[in-house]
Amino acid sequence: MADTKDAAFAAGMQVRREMFGPGGAEERYAQATDFNRPFEDVVTRYCFGETWTRTGLDRKTRSLITLAALTALTKPNQLKAHVAGALANGCSIEEIRETLLHTAVYAGVPAGVEAFNAAAEVLARHSKNPP
Repeated sequence: MADTKDAAFAAGMQVRREMFGPGGAEERYAQATDFNRPFEDVVTRYCFGETWTRTGLDRKTRSLITLAALTALTKPNQLKAHVAGALANGCSIEEIRETLLHTAVYAGVPAGVEAFNAAAEVLARHSKNPP
C-alpha cells in the first residue's frame, strides 16, 4: 500500500509542479506545518495524484470544470491559483472567460463578479509576464 501512496504522491507533486510551478509544489509543501502537513498530503496525493491524473478527462477540461466549481462556490483565492493552472494546462483566455460567464448564469451574478475580479488579476499578471 505504501508504494501506491508514494506513487500517487509523486504524481501529485508532478501535476502541481506543472500547473503551479515550484511555488505551488515543493515550496508550498516545504512550508507546511505539523498542523497542516496531513492536509497537504491529502491534497497532493488524492486531489492531484489520483484525480487530476485520471485518463477520463484531459487537464484542460479538468481546469475549466475546476474554475466553474470555484466560481459557484465563490472561492476567489483558489480561483486565482486555478486560473494560472488553467493557463498552464492550455486553456485560452476566451475559454476561461466563457466558463466564468456560463457559470455565473447558474451560480449567480455575485459569484460571477468575484470570479471575474480574481481571474482579471491573474490574467493581468500573466500578460505582463508571459510563460
